[in-house]
Amino acid sequence: GTLIAEQNGFVSSPVHASVSGTVTSIGDIILSSGSTTAAITIESDGEMTIDENITPPTVNSREDLIDAIKNSGIVGLGGAGFPTYVKFATDKEIEYLVINGAECEPYITSDSVTMTENYEDIAYAINVLTKYFNIKNVIIGIEKNKPNAIKVIKYMAKDLNNVLVKVLPSLYPQGAEKVLVYHTTSRVIPQGKLPIDAGCVVSNVTTIAAIGRYLKTGIPLVNKCVTVDGAAVNEPKNVIAPIGTSIKDLIDFCGGLKCEAKKVLYGGPMMGVSVPNLELPVIKNTNAILALSSKEADIPKTTACIRCGSCTNHCPFGINPRAIARAYKNDDFSQMDKLGLNLCMECGCCSFVCPAKIPLVQNNRLAKQKLKEYKAKEEK
Repeated sequence: GTLIAEQNGFVSSPVHASVSGTVTSIGDIILSSGSTTAAITIESDGEMTIDENITPPTVNSREDLIDAIKNSGIVGLGGAGFPTYVKFATDKEIEYLVINGAECEPYITSDSVTMTENYEDIAYAINVLTKYFNIKNVIIGIEKNKPNAIKVIKYMAKDLNNVLVKVLPSLYPQGAEKVLVYHTTSRVIPQGKLPIDAGCVVSNVTTIAAIGRYLKTGIPLVNKCVTVDGAAVNEPKNVIAPIGTSIKDLIDFCGGLKCEAKKVLYGGPMMGVSVPNLELPVIKNTNAILALSSKEADIPKTTACIRCGSCTNHCPFGINPRAIARAYKNDDFSQMDKLGLNLCMECGCCSFVCPAKIPLVQNNRLAKQKLKEYKAKEEK
């Protein structure tokens, strides 16, 4: 719980020690993206002693609450990792607090566990957030394939004011921010705009639970509920892991590997990121570690596009990935913009349904980067 790294800039968050022990090194590590970042290595003493200076924050105003969330180190725990306090530090009216309990990616169940086991923390946070931010409407969206979570959260909500539990169809990518806002409030977030521009703040249910826990105990974000799954894992389960735990230790805790892991992912199979080695740590926004077998992870052979239109039909925003791929190949930047490239949230639906197995979402990612570089050059 000791503060070991201060935030640097508005869109950032502090880091706290997740174990008690001794700092053994400060240096750079390579992330799954290939970039490097500074890292603090702590050798645990095995005691998990809580810093004696930790006390619950004093909250008597909106500003106090923003500072408390900022000091907690809490970020978007559904995978985005965006500093949570930034969403609430707005001058615009928050008409809706939309809590994301959809958890629509295959394998991942860590949010479901949070809803069934930590609902009191969720309720506490909702009460405080609605009081100091003057939020009149709270909607908790949960996919219908989570009956236990729906039952528990509905039981929780009956004692709260203006809280609606909305049962959503089990349809990927239900948990995507723009999709969730539309299906819970019927509001549309315009391209290039944020949820607050539609009067909404969207927050993952595990993030809300972490806020409640911090307000009650003063213990900052130091651990995560992580789903460890995949055909290569001996004993798939949800575990509470200190942030910074190596992926290898996490998998070993779940009985190790029963076959070769062809691919290991941070996150789910649709939007997850492949890791280069098992020494990488659990980070703040890690909600799952998937160790996939060859059957799950082998990349199928790509064949020619048959113009079936499945990619466009299954895109939540009706984007045409094949047209974007052509514009990307031809360096047609104005066409990329016209085709709505930056609307793409990289959910992977297009690649998943493509009968030709064309890596469409990967093409979109490359095109986004190329378009970004072009715009930066033009502005310069």
